[in-house]
Amino acid sequence: MSQITTAPPTTQTPDELDVVIVGAGYSGIHQLYHYRKKGYSVRILEAESDLGGAWWWTRYPGARVDSEAPFYQLSIEEVWKDWVWTERFPCRDEVCEYYQHVERTLGIKQNIRFNSRVVSARFSDLLHQWVITTQDGFVIHSRFFVLAIGAASKSYTPPFADITKFKGICIHTASWPEKLAVKGKRVAVVGTGASGVQVIQSIGSQVAHLTVFQRTPNYALAMQQRKLDKESQDKSKRLFPDMFRRCRQTPNGFSFDKYPKSLHATTPEERLLFFEDLWTAGGWRFVTNNYMDIFTDQKANDQAYAFWRSKVCERVHDPEMQEKLAPTSPPYPFGSKRPSLEINYYDVFNQQNVDLVDLNKCEISKFTPSGIQTADGVDHVFDIIVLATGFHTFTGPYTALKVHAADGTDILEKWADGVYTNLGMTVHGFPNFFYMYGPQSPGSCNGPTCSEVQSDWIVGCISHALSNGFTRVEATREAEIEYRRLVLELNERSLSKSSTEPTSFKGDLAQYGRLCWEVAEDSYRGFVFSSQVGSRARL
Repeated sequence: MSQITTAPPTTQTPDELDVVIVGAGYSGIHQLYHYRKKGYSVRILEAESDLGGAWWWTRYPGARVDSEAPFYQLSIEEVWKDWVWTERFPCRDEVCEYYQHVERTLGIKQNIRFNSRVVSARFSDLLHQWVITTQDGFVIHSRFFVLAIGAASKSYTPPFADITKFKGICIHTASWPEKLAVKGKRVAVVGTGASGVQVIQSIGSQVAHLTVFQRTPNYALAMQQRKLDKESQDKSKRLFPDMFRRCRQTPNGFSFDKYPKSLHATTPEERLLFFEDLWTAGGWRFVTNNYMDIFTDQKANDQAYAFWRSKVCERVHDPEMQEKLAPTSPPYPFGSKRPSLEINYYDVFNQQNVDLVDLNKCEISKFTPSGIQTADGVDHVFDIIVLATGFHTFTGPYTALKVHAADGTDILEKWADGVYTNLGMTVHGFPNFFYMYGPQSPGSCNGPTCSEVQSDWIVGCISHALSNGFTRVEATREAEIEYRRLVLELNERSLSKSSTEPTSFKGDLAQYGRLCWEVAEDSYRGFVFSSQVGSRARL
Protein backbone atom coordinates (compact mmCIF):
# COMPACT_ATOMS: atom_id res chain seq x y z
CA MET A 1 0.00 0.00 0.00
CA SER A 2 1.45 3.36 -0.99
CA GLN A 3 2.48 5.85 1.65
CA ILE A 4 1.60 9.50 1.12
CA THR A 5 3.91 12.15 2.50
CA THR A 6 2.56 15.25 4.12
CA ALA A 7 3.03 18.66 2.58
CA PRO A 8 4.98 20.94 4.94
CA PRO A 9 2.98 23.40 7.07
CA THR A 10 2.20 26.52 5.09
CA THR A 11 2.94 30.06 6.17
CA GLN A 12 1.06 31.55 3.22
CA THR A 13 -2.51 32.79 3.15
CA PRO A 14 -4.72 29.82 4.05
CA ASP A 15 -6.51 28.05 1.22
CA GLU A 16 -10.15 29.03 0.74
CA LEU A 17 -12.37 26.25 -0.53
CA ASP A 18 -16.04 25.53 -1.03
CA VAL A 19 -15.95 22.34 1.04
CA VAL A 20 -13.49 20.69 3.43
CA ILE A 21 -14.18 17.10 4.45
CA VAL A 22 -12.52 15.30 7.35
CA GLY A 23 -12.03 11.57 6.76
CA ALA A 24 -11.09 9.45 3.73
CA GLY A 25 -13.38 6.48 4.29
CA TYR A 26 -16.51 5.64 2.28
CA SER A 27 -18.40 8.73 3.51
CA GLY A 28 -15.66 11.21 2.70
CA ILE A 29 -14.88 9.67 -0.70
CA HIS A 30 -18.56 9.69 -1.69
CA GLN A 31 -18.77 13.37 -0.77
CA LEU A 32 -15.57 14.25 -2.65
CA TYR A 33 -16.70 12.41 -5.78
CA HIS A 34 -19.94 14.38 -6.03
CA TYR A 35 -18.47 17.81 -5.23
CA ARG A 36 -15.81 17.32 -7.90
CA LYS A 37 -18.51 16.40 -10.44
CA LYS A 38 -20.26 19.68 -9.64
CA GLY A 39 -17.07 21.67 -10.06
CA TYR A 40 -16.70 22.80 -6.44
CA SER A 41 -13.31 23.32 -4.83
CA VAL A 42 -12.94 20.55 -2.25
CA ARG A 43 -10.32 18.81 -0.17
CA ILE A 44 -10.25 15.93 2.30
CA LEU A 45 -8.10 16.12 5.41
CA GLU A 46 -7.16 12.61 6.55
CA ALA A 47 -5.32 11.81 9.78
CA GLU A 48 -3.75 8.59 8.45
CA SER A 49 -1.28 8.09 5.62
CA ASP A 50 -3.65 6.46 3.13
CA LEU A 51 -7.28 5.77 2.24
CA GLY A 52 -9.52 3.50 4.27
CA GLY A 53 -10.99 5.35 7.21
CA ALA A 54 -11.32 3.02 10.18
CA TRP A 55 -10.05 0.10 8.08
CA TRP A 56 -6.63 1.73 7.72
CA TRP A 57 -5.88 1.37 11.44
CA THR A 58 -7.96 -1.77 12.06
CA ARG A 59 -5.26 -4.44 12.04
CA TYR A 60 -6.23 -6.94 14.72
CA PRO A 61 -6.33 -10.66 13.78
CA GLY A 62 -9.51 -11.73 12.01
CA ALA A 63 -10.79 -8.23 11.23
CA ARG A 64 -13.45 -8.38 8.54
CA VAL A 65 -16.72 -6.70 7.57
CA ASP A 66 -20.11 -7.88 8.82
CA SER A 67 -22.00 -6.74 5.70
CA GLU A 68 -22.13 -8.97 2.64
CA ALA A 69 -19.77 -8.02 -0.18
CA PRO A 70 -22.30 -6.75 -2.75
CA PHE A 71 -23.60 -4.23 -0.22
CA TYR A 72 -20.31 -3.18 1.37
CA GLN A 73 -19.12 -0.89 -1.39
CA LEU A 74 -19.77 2.47 -3.01
CA SER A 75 -22.69 2.64 -5.43
CA ILE A 76 -20.53 4.55 -7.94
CA GLU A 77 -20.67 2.58 -11.21
CA GLU A 78 -17.15 3.48 -12.34
CA VAL A 79 -15.90 1.76 -9.19
CA TRP A 80 -18.05 -1.37 -8.92
CA LYS A 81 -18.13 -2.37 -12.59
CA ASP A 82 -14.50 -3.60 -12.57
CA TRP A 83 -14.20 -4.79 -8.98
CA VAL A 84 -14.52 -8.43 -7.86
CA TRP A 85 -14.69 -9.59 -4.23
CA THR A 86 -13.13 -12.91 -3.23
CA GLU A 87 -15.23 -13.61 -0.10
CA ARG A 88 -18.83 -13.08 0.95
CA PHE A 89 -17.60 -11.15 4.02
CA PRO A 90 -14.28 -9.55 3.02
CA CYS A 91 -11.34 -9.32 5.36
CA ARG A 92 -9.61 -6.09 6.30
CA ASP A 93 -6.82 -6.47 3.73
CA GLU A 94 -9.29 -6.95 0.89
CA VAL A 95 -11.23 -3.85 1.95
CA CYS A 96 -7.96 -1.86 1.92
CA GLU A 97 -7.21 -3.17 -1.56
CA TYR A 98 -10.71 -2.06 -2.60
CA TYR A 99 -9.81 1.47 -1.50
CA GLN A 100 -6.73 1.35 -3.75
CA HIS A 101 -9.01 0.27 -6.60
CA VAL A 102 -11.15 3.34 -5.87
CA GLU A 103 -8.02 5.48 -6.19
CA ARG A 104 -6.95 3.81 -9.44
CA THR A 105 -10.42 4.40 -10.85
CA LEU A 106 -11.24 7.90 -9.61
CA GLY A 107 -7.85 9.47 -8.85
CA ILE A 108 -9.06 10.99 -5.59
CA LYS A 109 -5.73 11.32 -3.76
CA GLN A 110 -4.98 14.54 -5.62
CA ASN A 111 -7.71 16.14 -3.51
CA ILE A 112 -6.60 14.65 -0.18
CA ARG A 113 -4.06 15.90 2.34
CA PHE A 114 -2.87 12.87 4.33
CA ASN A 115 -1.21 12.81 7.75
CA SER A 116 -3.41 15.78 8.62
CA ARG A 117 -5.20 15.25 11.91
CA VAL A 118 -7.73 18.05 12.43
CA VAL A 119 -7.58 19.39 15.99
CA SER A 120 -9.90 22.40 15.79
CA ALA A 121 -12.46 24.11 13.62
CA ARG A 122 -14.15 27.46 14.31
CA PHE A 123 -16.84 29.29 12.39
CA SER A 124 -16.28 32.94 11.45
CA ASP A 125 -19.44 35.03 11.49
CA LEU A 126 -17.59 37.76 9.60
CA LEU A 127 -16.44 35.55 6.73
CA HIS A 128 -19.19 32.90 6.79
CA GLN A 129 -16.37 30.37 6.69
CA TRP A 130 -14.85 27.66 8.83
CA VAL A 131 -11.25 28.06 9.92
CA ILE A 132 -9.82 24.54 10.24
CA THR A 133 -6.46 23.71 11.85
CA THR A 134 -4.51 20.46 11.77
CA GLN A 135 -2.06 19.06 14.30
CA ASP A 136 0.92 20.10 12.19
CA GLY A 137 -0.21 23.73 12.02
CA PHE A 138 -1.83 23.68 8.57
CA VAL A 139 -4.77 26.13 8.37
CA ILE A 140 -7.47 26.07 5.74
CA HIS A 141 -10.62 28.16 5.24
CA SER A 142 -13.77 26.64 3.82
CA ARG A 143 -17.33 27.78 3.23
CA PHE A 144 -18.68 24.40 4.30
CA PHE A 145 -17.21 21.89 6.77
CA VAL A 146 -18.18 18.19 6.71
CA LEU A 147 -17.10 15.58 9.26
CA ALA A 148 -16.98 12.08 7.81
CA ILE A 149 -15.11 10.37 10.64
CA GLY A 150 -17.76 7.86 11.65
CA ALA A 151 -19.20 6.97 15.03
CA ALA A 152 -16.31 4.86 16.29
CA SER A 153 -13.06 6.70 15.72
CA LYS A 154 -12.03 7.22 19.35
CA SER A 155 -11.21 4.08 21.33
CA TYR A 156 -12.48 3.56 24.87
CA THR A 157 -10.50 2.02 27.74
CA PRO A 158 -12.32 1.57 31.06
CA PRO A 159 -10.63 3.15 34.11
CA PHE A 160 -9.06 -0.09 35.33
CA ALA A 161 -7.06 0.30 38.53
CA ASP A 162 -3.26 0.15 38.11
CA ILE A 163 -3.45 -0.55 34.38
CA THR A 164 0.00 0.98 33.84
CA LYS A 165 1.61 -1.48 36.27
CA PHE A 166 1.26 -4.41 33.88
CA LYS A 167 4.74 -5.32 32.60
CA GLY A 168 3.62 -7.28 29.56
CA ILE A 169 2.01 -6.02 26.36
CA CYS A 170 -1.34 -4.25 26.79
CA ILE A 171 -3.06 -3.15 23.60
CA HIS A 172 -6.45 -1.94 22.43
CA THR A 173 -7.84 -3.61 19.31
CA ALA A 174 -7.94 -0.15 17.68
CA SER A 175 -4.14 0.12 17.86
CA TRP A 176 -2.94 -3.42 17.16
CA PRO A 177 0.77 -3.59 16.19
CA GLU A 178 1.23 -5.15 12.74
CA LYS A 179 3.84 -7.72 13.81
CA LEU A 180 2.55 -8.72 17.24
CA ALA A 181 3.06 -12.48 17.75
CA VAL A 182 0.55 -14.31 19.96
CA LYS A 183 1.55 -17.90 19.21
CA GLY A 184 2.42 -19.76 22.40
CA LYS A 185 1.54 -16.76 24.60
CA ARG A 186 -0.79 -16.44 27.58
CA VAL A 187 -3.41 -13.96 26.36
CA ALA A 188 -6.37 -12.15 27.92
CA VAL A 189 -9.15 -10.61 25.86
CA VAL A 190 -11.27 -8.11 27.80
CA GLY A 191 -14.59 -7.60 26.03
CA THR A 192 -16.77 -9.63 23.68
CA GLY A 193 -18.04 -7.04 21.22
CA ALA A 194 -17.32 -7.22 17.50
CA SER A 195 -13.54 -6.93 17.73
CA GLY A 196 -13.42 -9.27 20.73
CA VAL A 197 -15.32 -12.00 18.88
CA GLN A 198 -13.09 -11.72 15.83
CA VAL A 199 -9.86 -11.75 17.84
CA ILE A 200 -10.97 -14.67 20.03
CA GLN A 201 -11.94 -16.93 17.13
CA SER A 202 -8.73 -16.02 15.26
CA ILE A 203 -6.13 -16.56 18.00
CA GLY A 204 -7.82 -19.28 20.07
CA SER A 205 -5.97 -22.08 18.30
CA GLN A 206 -2.59 -20.30 18.39
CA VAL A 207 -2.13 -19.18 21.99
CA ALA A 208 -0.87 -21.25 24.92
CA HIS A 209 -3.83 -20.11 27.00
CA LEU A 210 -6.70 -17.71 26.43
CA THR A 211 -8.82 -16.07 29.14
CA VAL A 212 -11.87 -14.13 28.01
CA PHE A 213 -13.36 -11.51 30.33
CA GLN A 214 -17.02 -11.06 29.44
CA ARG A 215 -19.62 -8.70 30.89
CA THR A 216 -22.41 -9.00 28.33
CA PRO A 217 -22.86 -12.05 26.08
CA ASN A 218 -22.73 -11.34 22.37
CA TYR A 219 -25.66 -12.85 20.46
CA ALA A 220 -23.29 -13.70 17.63
CA LEU A 221 -24.85 -15.05 14.43
CA ALA A 222 -23.43 -17.66 12.07
CA MET A 223 -21.56 -15.84 9.29
CA GLN A 224 -21.75 -18.78 6.84
CA GLN A 225 -18.65 -17.47 5.07
CA ARG A 226 -17.86 -18.64 1.54
CA LYS A 227 -15.66 -17.84 -1.43
CA LEU A 228 -17.03 -15.80 -4.34
CA ASP A 229 -16.26 -16.22 -8.05
CA LYS A 230 -15.90 -13.59 -10.75
CA GLU A 231 -18.39 -15.12 -13.19
CA SER A 232 -21.39 -15.01 -10.85
CA GLN A 233 -20.54 -11.49 -9.71
CA ASP A 234 -20.23 -10.22 -13.28
CA LYS A 235 -23.63 -11.69 -14.14
CA SER A 236 -25.28 -10.02 -11.16
CA LYS A 237 -23.90 -6.55 -11.92
CA ARG A 238 -26.68 -5.77 -14.40
CA LEU A 239 -28.93 -5.58 -11.31
CA PHE A 240 -26.57 -3.45 -9.18
CA PRO A 241 -28.31 -0.11 -9.88
CA ASP A 242 -31.62 -1.62 -8.76
CA MET A 243 -29.93 -3.30 -5.79
CA PHE A 244 -28.42 -0.06 -4.53
CA ARG A 245 -31.74 1.77 -4.89
CA ARG A 246 -33.51 -1.07 -3.09
CA CYS A 247 -31.03 -0.88 -0.19
CA ARG A 248 -32.35 2.60 0.61
CA GLN A 249 -35.92 1.32 0.82
CA THR A 250 -35.33 -1.24 3.59
CA PRO A 251 -34.90 -0.92 7.37
CA ASN A 252 -31.25 -2.01 7.49
CA GLY A 253 -29.71 -0.81 4.24
CA PHE A 254 -29.59 -4.20 2.51
CA SER A 255 -31.72 -5.33 -0.43
CA PHE A 256 -33.70 -7.73 1.76
CA ASP A 257 -36.45 -6.84 4.23
CA LYS A 258 -38.47 -8.15 7.16
CA TYR A 259 -40.76 -11.11 6.49
CA PRO A 260 -44.28 -9.63 6.08
CA LYS A 261 -45.94 -11.92 8.61
CA SER A 262 -46.35 -11.97 12.37
CA LEU A 263 -44.69 -14.77 14.30
CA HIS A 264 -47.92 -15.28 16.23
CA ALA A 265 -49.73 -16.03 12.96
CA THR A 266 -47.59 -19.12 12.38
CA THR A 267 -47.54 -22.69 13.65
CA PRO A 268 -44.58 -24.02 15.67
CA GLU A 269 -43.56 -26.18 12.72
CA GLU A 270 -43.65 -23.24 10.30
CA ARG A 271 -41.57 -21.11 12.68
CA LEU A 272 -38.93 -23.76 13.18
CA LEU A 273 -38.47 -24.37 9.44
CA PHE A 274 -38.39 -20.64 8.73
CA PHE A 275 -35.83 -20.02 11.47
CA GLU A 276 -33.67 -22.83 10.09
CA ASP A 277 -33.78 -21.33 6.59
CA LEU A 278 -32.68 -17.92 7.90
CA TRP A 279 -29.90 -19.49 9.95
CA THR A 280 -28.61 -21.44 6.96
CA ALA A 281 -28.64 -18.27 4.85
CA GLY A 282 -26.31 -16.78 7.43
CA GLY A 283 -25.05 -13.29 8.01
CA TRP A 284 -27.66 -10.79 9.14
CA ARG A 285 -30.60 -12.73 7.69
CA PHE A 286 -31.81 -14.05 11.06
CA VAL A 287 -32.17 -10.42 12.17
CA THR A 288 -33.10 -8.53 9.01
CA ASN A 289 -35.41 -11.10 7.37
CA ASN A 290 -37.24 -12.39 10.43
CA TYR A 291 -40.92 -12.02 11.30
CA MET A 292 -42.19 -8.44 11.30
CA ASP A 293 -43.02 -8.43 15.04
CA ILE A 294 -39.71 -9.82 16.35
CA PHE A 295 -38.58 -6.35 17.47
CA THR A 296 -41.93 -5.00 18.65
CA ASP A 297 -43.36 -7.94 20.60
CA GLN A 298 -41.39 -9.35 23.54
CA LYS A 299 -42.93 -12.83 23.28
CA ALA A 300 -41.98 -13.07 19.61
CA ASN A 301 -38.53 -11.78 20.48
CA ASP A 302 -38.15 -14.44 23.17
CA GLN A 303 -38.83 -17.18 20.63
CA ALA A 304 -36.11 -15.84 18.32
CA TYR A 305 -33.73 -15.80 21.29
CA ALA A 306 -34.64 -19.38 22.26
CA PHE A 307 -33.83 -20.59 18.75
CA TRP A 308 -30.53 -18.68 18.73
CA ARG A 309 -29.63 -20.15 22.13
CA SER A 310 -30.34 -23.68 20.91
CA LYS A 311 -27.86 -23.15 18.08
CA VAL A 312 -25.16 -22.03 20.52
CA CYS A 313 -25.79 -24.93 22.89
CA GLU A 314 -25.47 -27.41 20.01
CA ARG A 315 -21.87 -26.30 19.61
CA VAL A 316 -20.74 -25.54 23.18
CA HIS A 317 -20.29 -28.78 25.14
CA ASP A 318 -20.01 -27.68 28.77
CA PRO A 319 -23.36 -26.73 30.41
CA GLU A 320 -21.72 -24.08 32.58
CA MET A 321 -20.08 -22.48 29.55
CA GLN A 322 -23.39 -22.65 27.68
CA GLU A 323 -25.02 -20.63 30.44
CA LYS A 324 -22.28 -17.99 30.34
CA LEU A 325 -22.39 -17.56 26.57
CA ALA A 326 -26.14 -18.03 26.07
CA PRO A 327 -28.02 -17.66 29.38
CA THR A 328 -31.36 -19.42 29.77
CA SER A 329 -32.93 -16.07 30.62
CA PRO A 330 -31.97 -13.47 27.98
CA PRO A 331 -29.97 -10.59 29.50
CA TYR A 332 -31.37 -8.19 26.89
CA PRO A 333 -33.86 -8.44 24.00
CA PHE A 334 -32.62 -10.32 20.97
CA GLY A 335 -31.32 -7.91 18.31
CA SER A 336 -31.44 -4.86 20.59
CA LYS A 337 -27.64 -4.77 20.51
CA ARG A 338 -25.84 -5.17 17.22
CA PRO A 339 -24.81 -8.86 17.06
CA SER A 340 -21.46 -9.91 15.64
CA LEU A 341 -21.03 -12.50 12.93
CA GLU A 342 -18.91 -15.51 13.81
CA ILE A 343 -17.19 -18.39 12.10
CA ASN A 344 -15.84 -20.55 14.93
CA TYR A 345 -16.27 -18.30 17.96
CA TYR A 346 -18.36 -20.72 20.01
CA ASP A 347 -16.19 -23.71 19.14
CA VAL A 348 -13.18 -21.98 20.70
CA PHE A 349 -14.78 -22.33 24.14
CA ASN A 350 -14.61 -26.12 23.87
CA GLN A 351 -10.81 -25.95 23.92
CA GLN A 352 -9.00 -26.95 27.11
CA ASN A 353 -6.78 -23.85 26.90
CA VAL A 354 -9.70 -21.39 27.00
CA ASP A 355 -11.43 -19.93 30.07
CA LEU A 356 -14.21 -17.38 30.42
CA VAL A 357 -14.57 -15.03 33.40
CA ASP A 358 -18.07 -13.63 33.93
CA LEU A 359 -17.52 -10.04 35.06
CA ASN A 360 -21.06 -9.83 36.40
CA LYS A 361 -20.07 -12.36 39.06
CA CYS A 362 -16.39 -11.53 39.48
CA GLU A 363 -15.15 -8.06 38.57
CA ILE A 364 -11.65 -7.04 37.59
CA SER A 365 -10.15 -5.58 40.76
CA LYS A 366 -6.93 -4.26 39.31
CA PHE A 367 -4.08 -4.84 36.92
CA THR A 368 -0.87 -6.25 38.38
CA PRO A 369 2.70 -6.42 37.03
CA SER A 370 1.99 -9.98 35.86
CA GLY A 371 -1.62 -9.68 34.71
CA ILE A 372 -5.10 -9.13 36.16
CA GLN A 373 -6.46 -9.72 39.66
CA THR A 374 -10.17 -10.41 39.97
CA ALA A 375 -12.50 -9.72 42.91
CA ASP A 376 -12.14 -13.30 44.18
CA GLY A 377 -8.43 -12.67 44.78
CA VAL A 378 -7.25 -14.81 41.87
CA ASP A 379 -4.19 -13.52 40.01
CA HIS A 380 -4.45 -14.26 36.30
CA VAL A 381 -1.01 -14.25 34.66
CA PHE A 382 -0.62 -13.05 31.05
CA ASP A 383 1.97 -12.13 28.48
CA ILE A 384 -0.50 -10.05 26.47
CA ILE A 385 -3.72 -8.27 27.47
CA VAL A 386 -6.05 -7.28 24.63
CA LEU A 387 -8.58 -4.56 25.38
CA ALA A 388 -11.57 -5.17 23.10
CA THR A 389 -13.48 -2.52 25.00
CA GLY A 390 -14.97 -0.57 22.13
CA PHE A 391 -15.22 3.11 21.38
CA HIS A 392 -16.53 6.42 22.62
CA THR A 393 -19.30 6.18 20.05
CA PHE A 394 -21.07 9.05 18.30
CA THR A 395 -20.03 12.04 20.46
CA GLY A 396 -16.62 10.58 21.39
CA PRO A 397 -14.68 11.90 18.37
CA TYR A 398 -15.51 15.47 19.39
CA THR A 399 -13.34 15.26 22.50
CA ALA A 400 -10.17 15.38 20.41
CA LEU A 401 -11.49 17.40 17.46
CA LYS A 402 -12.73 20.69 18.89
CA VAL A 403 -15.62 22.12 16.88
CA HIS A 404 -16.44 25.69 17.98
CA ALA A 405 -19.27 28.05 17.11
CA ALA A 406 -18.43 31.68 16.30
CA ASP A 407 -18.86 32.67 19.97
CA GLY A 408 -16.37 29.96 21.06
CA THR A 409 -18.96 27.44 22.29
CA ASP A 410 -17.66 23.89 21.92
CA ILE A 411 -20.13 21.45 20.39
CA LEU A 412 -19.86 19.18 23.46
CA GLU A 413 -20.89 22.15 25.63
CA LYS A 414 -23.92 22.56 23.41
CA TRP A 415 -24.79 18.89 24.03
CA ALA A 416 -23.98 18.88 27.77
CA ASP A 417 -27.67 18.80 28.73
CA GLY A 418 -28.79 16.57 25.89
CA VAL A 419 -27.99 16.03 22.22
CA TYR A 420 -29.91 18.35 19.90
CA THR A 421 -29.43 18.06 16.13
CA ASN A 422 -31.54 18.41 13.02
CA LEU A 423 -31.69 15.15 11.07
CA GLY A 424 -28.60 13.80 12.83
CA MET A 425 -26.45 15.83 10.43
CA THR A 426 -26.64 19.49 11.45
CA VAL A 427 -26.53 21.56 14.66
CA HIS A 428 -28.14 24.92 15.47
CA GLY A 429 -25.48 27.51 16.29
CA PHE A 430 -22.94 25.79 14.01
CA PRO A 431 -23.70 27.12 10.52
CA ASN A 432 -22.33 25.44 7.38
CA PHE A 433 -21.38 22.39 9.46
CA PHE A 434 -22.50 18.87 8.57
CA TYR A 435 -21.53 15.47 9.90
CA MET A 436 -22.22 11.87 8.89
CA TYR A 437 -22.82 8.70 10.89
CA GLY A 438 -22.73 10.61 14.17
CA PRO A 439 -25.08 11.64 17.01
CA GLN A 440 -28.75 10.90 16.24
CA SER A 441 -27.90 9.34 12.86
CA PRO A 442 -29.16 5.82 12.09
CA GLY A 443 -27.03 3.42 14.10
CA SER A 444 -27.89 -0.13 13.11
CA CYS A 445 -27.67 -0.54 9.36
CA ASN A 446 -25.28 -1.25 6.52
CA GLY A 447 -22.67 1.50 6.81
CA PRO A 448 -22.17 2.38 3.11
CA THR A 449 -25.91 2.68 2.50
CA CYS A 450 -26.45 4.92 5.51
CA SER A 451 -23.44 7.03 4.55
CA GLU A 452 -24.70 7.55 1.01
CA VAL A 453 -28.21 8.49 2.17
CA GLN A 454 -26.70 11.21 4.35
CA SER A 455 -24.03 12.16 1.81
CA ASP A 456 -26.55 12.73 -0.97
CA TRP A 457 -28.66 14.92 1.30
CA ILE A 458 -25.66 17.02 2.39
CA VAL A 459 -24.45 17.42 -1.21
CA GLY A 460 -27.96 18.53 -2.17
CA CYS A 461 -28.18 21.06 0.66
CA ILE A 462 -24.74 22.57 -0.04
CA SER A 463 -25.46 22.66 -3.79
CA HIS A 464 -28.74 24.47 -3.11
CA ALA A 465 -26.88 27.08 -1.09
CA LEU A 466 -24.04 27.62 -3.57
CA SER A 467 -26.24 27.69 -6.67
CA ASN A 468 -28.50 30.33 -5.06
CA GLY A 469 -25.74 32.57 -3.78
CA PHE A 470 -26.21 31.73 -0.10
CA THR A 471 -23.11 31.75 2.08
CA ARG A 472 -24.66 30.47 5.32
CA VAL A 473 -26.93 27.53 6.16
CA GLU A 474 -28.12 26.83 9.69
CA ALA A 475 -30.64 24.51 11.33
CA THR A 476 -33.25 26.26 13.44
CA ARG A 477 -33.62 25.61 17.15
CA GLU A 478 -37.26 24.66 16.58
CA ALA A 479 -36.25 21.99 14.06
CA GLU A 480 -33.72 20.57 16.52
CA ILE A 481 -36.34 20.31 19.25
CA GLU A 482 -38.76 18.59 16.88
CA TYR A 483 -36.16 16.08 15.68
CA ARG A 484 -34.99 15.32 19.23
CA ARG A 485 -38.59 14.63 20.18
CA LEU A 486 -38.82 12.09 17.35
CA VAL A 487 -35.52 10.43 18.41
CA LEU A 488 -36.80 10.09 22.00
CA GLU A 489 -40.19 8.73 20.87
CA LEU A 490 -38.57 6.09 18.67
CA ASN A 491 -36.31 5.11 21.56
CA GLU A 492 -39.30 4.65 23.87
CA ARG A 493 -41.08 2.40 21.36
CA SER A 494 -38.03 0.21 20.75
CA LEU A 495 -37.19 -3.06 22.51
CA SER A 496 -33.62 -1.73 22.43
CA LYS A 497 -34.71 1.28 24.49
CA SER A 498 -31.80 3.12 26.05
CA SER A 499 -32.19 4.20 29.67
CA THR A 500 -29.76 7.06 29.05
CA GLU A 501 -29.45 9.60 26.26
CA PRO A 502 -30.18 7.74 22.98
CA THR A 503 -27.26 8.40 20.68
CA SER A 504 -28.80 7.06 17.47
CA PHE A 505 -31.99 7.29 15.41
CA LYS A 506 -33.85 4.06 16.22
CA GLY A 507 -36.29 4.17 13.38
CA ASP A 508 -35.36 2.25 10.27
CA LEU A 509 -33.16 3.59 7.49
CA ALA A 510 -36.01 3.85 4.96
CA GLN A 511 -38.00 5.98 7.42
CA TYR A 512 -34.96 8.18 8.02
CA GLY A 513 -34.33 8.63 4.30
CA ARG A 514 -37.94 9.64 3.67
CA LEU A 515 -37.77 12.20 6.47
CA CYS A 516 -34.59 13.76 5.06
CA TRP A 517 -35.95 14.04 1.55
CA GLU A 518 -39.28 15.44 2.75
CA VAL A 519 -37.31 18.25 4.40
CA ALA A 520 -35.38 18.90 1.17
CA GLU A 521 -38.52 18.79 -0.98
CA ASP A 522 -40.22 21.26 1.37
CA SER A 523 -37.58 23.88 0.49
CA TYR A 524 -35.31 22.67 3.30
CA ARG A 525 -37.86 23.15 6.03
CA GLY A 526 -36.20 23.91 9.37
CA PHE A 527 -33.14 25.63 7.90
CA VAL A 528 -32.21 29.28 7.46
CA PHE A 529 -30.23 30.27 4.37
CA SER A 530 -28.57 33.69 4.19
CA SER A 531 -25.76 35.58 2.46
CA GLN A 532 -23.10 38.05 3.49
CA VAL A 533 -24.81 40.93 1.71
CA GLY A 534 -27.66 40.68 4.18
CA SER A 535 -30.35 38.97 2.12
CA ARG A 536 -32.01 36.32 4.23
CA ALA A 537 -34.44 33.54 3.46
CA ARG A 538 -36.15 31.33 6.01
CA LEU A 539 -36.90 28.05 4.34
